[in-house]
Amino acid sequence: MDQNPLPPTTELNGSDASKPATSTPTQRVSLGPFARLARVQLVSAAGDALFTIALAGSLFFNLDPDAARPKVALYLLLTIAPFAIVGPLIGPMIDRLRGGRRAMVIVSGMGRAVLAFLMIRHLDSLLLFPEAFGALVLGKTYHVAKSAIVPGLVRGHEDLVEANSKLVLLSGLGGALAAGPGLLLALIGSEWVLGAAMIVFGAVVPLGARLPKTSIAQEPTPQGERSDLRSAGIVLAASAMAILRGMTGFTLFLVAFWLRREDAATIWFGLMVASSALGAFIGAISAPQLRRLVKEEYLLGGVLTIAAVVGVFATFPGDRTAVLAFVLAVGFAAGLGKLSFDAIVQRDAPTVNQGRSFARFETRFQLFWVLGALIPVTAPNGVLPLRAGLLILALSSGSAAFLYLGGLIALARGKRTPSRVIADQVWTEKRYQNLNKRLPRWMVRIIPTPSRREKPQS
Repeated sequence: MDQNPLPPTTELNGSDASKPATSTPTQRVSLGPFARLARVQLVSAAGDALFTIALAGSLFFNLDPDAARPKVALYLLLTIAPFAIVGPLIGPMIDRLRGGRRAMVIVSGMGRAVLAFLMIRHLDSLLLFPEAFGALVLGKTYHVAKSAIVPGLVRGHEDLVEANSKLVLLSGLGGALAAGPGLLLALIGSEWVLGAAMIVFGAVVPLGARLPKTSIAQEPTPQGERSDLRSAGIVLAASAMAILRGMTGFTLFLVAFWLRREDAATIWFGLMVASSALGAFIGAISAPQLRRLVKEEYLLGGVLTIAAVVGVFATFPGDRTAVLAFVLAVGFAAGLGKLSFDAIVQRDAPTVNQGRSFARFETRFQLFWVLGALIPVTAPNGVLPLRAGLLILALSSGSAAFLYLGGLIALARGKRTPSRVIADQVWTEKRYQNLNKRLPRWMVRIIPTPSRREKPQS
């Protein structure tokens, strides 16, 4: 290997032409570690796709719609519970332990492989649910650890959007590569899909062992950093992203149960999943180019507006082609919106305690995803008309876009945001205290208190 590489601006011609062919401009120092993380992300995403296919086959497609709803609702509630562990316990551990982030990646891969093996024998048993719960905890642990690792592998904040975009693309690629074999194995039985997931998750362990050791936080989050995490721009972005995440859960189960009622062929389920994945892929691949044109805040507001417009146009025909277009739009909005939000937090929030910060935000987003998904799952008489659902989604996205973009304008003028004006009237201290007495403590921690006021940005 060339020990004295040429600078990137040097051309290999003239006197440089005599150098060996291996003398090429060096890549960034972070490329090696980031490439290792990229491999882990690709494999982990493939395992997640197989795991999802296996659970969908056992909880949804093998049952009639009425029988599926209670099990799906229980599964949705289980998806919230892992964050009760990831947020207050695993998040700080990821930050403080020497090599804690790498260790959590390895543990998540090993643990999910073991649980997939156990679930093969318990597909028709109640043990499936605690095992699925454990797999979800480990899956969320991996995502929090991965998000916390990224800032240490890039050159500067200007590279964060591009780095996150590459990981999202790899996640989509891993899921796409696993979807075909997973669906074929599902025709034989869900246990075959879980067996493939076990092998793939096992591959995360040796790949994760090659990640660099990183740790940042040595002490609990100072009060100043907590205030930074509540600054007006981050609060606004988190609220918009929460609505967007709720829309994805709502859309998934609205379309799934609609197709079941229509007795649609299995190919339509695959087309809907592929359309959502394609939208996310387009969002990820276009993110770096769009970021050069507009700031992250306007990207987030823009995708909400796009989803609202497409939802309105899809409502009136209400056929499968229109729904495919809307699912594509929601996938695009969710993909690009998440990249924009991550960049906003990584840019404006403190760089320490990353694991704890991502765990806190992901907890809120998952709560909204489940709340959105429960609406079509628990609809009266088991039926939510498709057009009504699309209209709800369009209005939700449009309202979120208005509140977010209007909030940005209000902040620029030094005024209260529309969401703050509404919250002051609706979310009072008395109502918060009444709710505080009825909800579990871990859930109360993720609900904002009325006393919290937005911190104007300088």
